[in-house]
Amino acid sequence: MRNNDVTVHPTRGDQGRQRPTRLAREHIGVLDIGTSKIVCMIANTRPTIAGAAPITEFAGIGHQQSAGIKAGVIIDLDAAEHAVRAAVAQAERMAGVTLDEVQIGVACGRLKSNHFTAEAKIERGVVQASDLARLSDGARSYTEKDGRVLVHLNRLVYALDGAVGIRDPLGMAGRLLSANLHAVTADDAPLRNLLLLAERCYLTPSGLVPTSLASALAATTEDERRLGVTVVDIGAGVTTIAVFADGQYLFTDTLAQGGGHMTYEIAKFLAAPLAESERIKAVYGTMVVAASDERDVFSYSLAGEPDGVRQTSNKARLRSVLRPRVQSLLIHVRDRLDAAGMAAYGGGRMVLTGGGAQVIGLANFAAEVLARPVRIGRPSLLAGSPSSLNGPAFATAFGLLAAANDPGAAVLAGSRRPDLASGYLGRMGQWLRESF
Repeated sequence: MRNNDVTVHPTRGDQGRQRPTRLAREHIGVLDIGTSKIVCMIANTRPTIAGAAPITEFAGIGHQQSAGIKAGVIIDLDAAEHAVRAAVAQAERMAGVTLDEVQIGVACGRLKSNHFTAEAKIERGVVQASDLARLSDGARSYTEKDGRVLVHLNRLVYALDGAVGIRDPLGMAGRLLSANLHAVTADDAPLRNLLLLAERCYLTPSGLVPTSLASALAATTEDERRLGVTVVDIGAGVTTIAVFADGQYLFTDTLAQGGGHMTYEIAKFLAAPLAESERIKAVYGTMVVAASDERDVFSYSLAGEPDGVRQTSNKARLRSVLRPRVQSLLIHVRDRLDAAGMAAYGGGRMVLTGGGAQVIGLANFAAEVLARPVRIGRPSLLAGSPSSLNGPAFATAFGLLAAANDPGAAVLAGSRRPDLASGYLGRMGQWLRESF
């Protein structure tokens, strides 16, 4: 496909990219809008010696039960606005600041990966900024079609006149510049509503990051991402997949199922209210088979019955409900990886994170189902963070902070259409051109 003398065609790439730089900010705010909870987290940054990364310290957090969100998609703007405002206000009070900008995690819009190569002829024989701009504009035009909007774009590798592995071609002589790229796109309408929600809360989006990328940055180490790893974030309504190899973000996908579906199965089986079923899952849910499970009895209230009317069950019956649902989810993840040809890129290792990954024994059960090593990923806490945040449920929020503080982790991009979120994505387009 050609755009502005730029040729784009599908391919697969897996090598390094250059990291742009950005000045440290005094405060960083992030927003994770999930199906079950909304988290706003604020961190302070302090500059250090020239060339070193700023020091990031925890400042505040607010989290509220989600409302108006289903499977990551906004279905009631008023309800969602109320919940987001409450979470942001709680974080602002704790941090003692007022947020104007936030970095937002994106899980809506059926996020999909696309690999391709963009090529541009070098008009003056030496690579100039205008050549890089044409390359990025052509890549963006190629991805934004059929109602899809570019959310994230990372460069895997440059090539100049066929010489692969160029880190920074600016100023170099050549006739044909190409870049292997990985793009993440979303359906236009859900993303538009997400940005509208931020606008209604008087927040300017400073960046968009796929939640799969954010969770992976928090739940894995740099060595794991270099050697190859697959990260599965099991949220309440959406499960996201991220694949890394050679330190590069290679692939993402989403499944419209998660921990909330486990809760719903428990509610149907036990005839219990959803809130009670969530409690039962959190306290008694387990994948581990134990001889004592038949005798490990718990009581619970019944849906629609008067207060005081209770029923009993045991951990063995609860496990019989959870295991098929979890196994089905894991098989769907495996099938998505196989269909995309990504199973071999993840290094044979998988990390599970997200609120749905807290079921006891899940890692060992997943390792049996998938026949690969599996561990539960928890975020590394910032200085000053409460220890209560050291759980898989907060991986996305900490990962959003990591992405905000390390722009090399995510080259952000978006539509140039001026009507989408009051010019925000127009600024993203400018950042994209600069990052090239």
